[in-house]
Amino acid sequence: MDKGKLNYDGLFNLEQPLLKVPAEQLKKAARISQRYVEYVMKEITTEVNKLSKSANSCSPEQATKSLDDMVVRLQKLKRKLDDTKAEEALYVERTKVRLNHLKELMTITSAESPAYLQWCQTRLDRMLVDYMLRHGYTETAAKLAADKGIEALVDLQLFADSRLVEEALDNKNCTECLKWCNDNRSTLDKISSTLEFNLRLQEYIELARCGKKEEAIKYCRKYMIDWQDTHMKLIQQAMAMLAFGPDTQCEPYKELWDESRWDIIIEMFKSDNHALHNLTLQPLLTMTLQAGLAALKTPSCYSDENRTINCPVCAADTFGQLAQDLPCAHHVNSCIVDRLSGVIMDEHNPPMVLPNGYVYSSESLQALAAENHGMVRCERTGENYNIATARKAFIL
Repeated sequence: MDKGKLNYDGLFNLEQPLLKVPAEQLKKAARISQRYVEYVMKEITTEVNKLSKSANSCSPEQATKSLDDMVVRLQKLKRKLDDTKAEEALYVERTKVRLNHLKELMTITSAESPAYLQWCQTRLDRMLVDYMLRHGYTETAAKLAADKGIEALVDLQLFADSRLVEEALDNKNCTECLKWCNDNRSTLDKISSTLEFNLRLQEYIELARCGKKEEAIKYCRKYMIDWQDTHMKLIQQAMAMLAFGPDTQCEPYKELWDESRWDIIIEMFKSDNHALHNLTLQPLLTMTLQAGLAALKTPSCYSDENRTINCPVCAADTFGQLAQDLPCAHHVNSCIVDRLSGVIMDEHNPPMVLPNGYVYSSESLQALAAENHGMVRCERTGENYNIATARKAFIL
């Protein structure tokens, strides 16, 4: 295979969310717009029918007032549709920009060309912005996107809206998340989400925690009864927990009273939000790093005696932690890396064996000998040898 040839399929597999996010946002905007049109037109139709039936008994003033009210509603509908149209145009334009970004890649034929390096730099900037957005560094992410001119290639608004919901849940408030569930109910039903039920259950629990048992029972009858076919056992447990206090050690009521349920709900929201917009659960930066680390990781990386300075997996305090749970790479052809310099030893920089059996590159030993009057010191044992005692090793 050509060393500089690009793997387009592999690159595009990782770039699917880039196009799917604005597409989902466009569908959502169109869906909300359609729902609003149907709601207003249903009201208008009802008013027209009522006016038609009472034509003989209705005074001209009442008829005029009803018609004026309908005109006001239609004007409001028009303004709403204009706003929605502008929002949809934004998502369409964003999709075009992202398509052009991917189209640039198709014009690049070599991984060693300057154009590919520039494209990769833009891609890295996108990954960094995405990573910061997912971890709550919204302002920093927005500044980086503005500095690099990639606002259309990242999802600042999406994560900003998501952050508001997460902050509300962190403050033990379900209102924003319930509103989000209502706006996305049809899609959440398709992925069999249980987020809304858990939000209703949590609001019920908080009422019970405040000692408002009667209100909690009314709340359950009003909002939770719709899930009796799929969550009857949990609903029964929720009703029975009223007989136990928040300090109970009896399961499953102890788990229901536990404050950590809020953290579980936040994670559920993140998971559903990512699924809704076809986002990966992990940041793309993390996935890319792990893919690269998995190709480099060997059992020797976690051996103190065999660490090399240029191997990222050998850096135990940084990339080594990220690669800890990754499988080791299967290398058909091995290479020998110098422990001192981190460079690969080959025919131009052959490996040299010291009398104690440890191997270093010819260039490293010559550099040490030049500094110490022909003597070299083994880094592993601390023994000193004349460079003339080093023997050349041959790689098979």
